[in-house]
Amino acid sequence: MFGLGKRRSKFGKWLDREGISQIELEEEAKLSRGTVSRLCNDDDYEPKHDTIAKVNRGLAKLGKKLPDRYFGC
Repeated sequence: MFGLGKRRSKFGKWLDREGISQIELEEEAKLSRGTVSRLCNDDDYEPKHDTIAKVNRGLAKLGKKLPDRYFGC
């Protein structure tokens, strides 16, 4: 089964709770599949400010708001 044993990052777990798929975020935020995958699965990944801004714009299009300073920036 797809995804078995894969650990989710704090952000990935948040997306799951909010019912947002990685594909939805990719499309709305105009980010690559690899970037979204790293955001959702790698707790050590520190996205650039521009990436965070794209994530926030994409989430806004989906009617969601990420808590402030979620990525530590």
